[in-house]
Amino acid sequence: MQELLRRGFSGFLYVFILLFCELYSHETFLALFAFFLIVSVYEYTKLVKIPYIPSIITGTLFYVFFNKYAIQNMYWEVITWFSVAICLYGIYFLFSEKTHISKFEKFLYLIGYVIIPFVLLSKIPMGIKGYNPKILIGIFVLIWTQDTFAFIVGKSIGKHKLLERISPKKTIEGFIGGCLFTFGAGLLIAKYFTEASLFIWGGIAIIICIFGTLGDLFESKLKRIANVKDSGNIMPGHGGILDRLDSIIFAAPFLYLFFIILRYVS
Repeated sequence: MQELLRRGFSGFLYVFILLFCELYSHETFLALFAFFLIVSVYEYTKLVKIPYIPSIITGTLFYVFFNKYAIQNMYWEVITWFSVAICLYGIYFLFSEKTHISKFEKFLYLIGYVIIPFVLLSKIPMGIKGYNPKILIGIFVLIWTQDTFAFIVGKSIGKHKLLERISPKKTIEGFIGGCLFTFGAGLLIAKYFTEASLFIWGGIAIIICIFGTLGDLFESKLKRIANVKDSGNIMPGHGGILDRLDSIIFAAPFLYLFFIILRYVS
């Protein structure tokens, strides 16, 4: 009971701080995600055993530079495609039998899987009319919906394992159930929370269902290789920041690519 209360309180505090900083101002949002980036880089470098101080400095400078200076769309597209390529390579690694990551791959994932996705996440709320926190809040709601209902449905009726050697508790039934509820949440967000169409939020829901789940599994494989349960302990009962954001940072490059494509076809 005490563990449940501790987990519930830390989860509530995390959601409260996240929503407060996103809604209060663009500056508090950027500051919070800079903090998330620093902690996530630290947790990742400890997980894969590479030097964390230069990695944190590099990640922070990268984040500050790209949020401080206006970069042409062409460069954002190159950065996005690079991160997408790294995540696709991560998917290959996830389904392969490999249990070893080379030093080069560790640094590649650091840039394409951790640092760049945080930069892209900081750009997603920047709509045509300026900073719009509703976009990212909606994305987080879909992430939480997928995660929550995949667990509930999987716990209730799940029989067929999704990827047992990586995550024994995840089931195909849970994944499908989570997707259905995520689409439902996307419909409600499109109709009552934002001005974006159902088509756009349907696309976002698909990306989150697929790549959010893969991101969760990818981090689980990293933890299995490192033989640890959590990436950190900053959130009692929940693990580290990377544990909480593994789905959204993996999905971020694909979400940003989706927005780039929408810009070209609209």
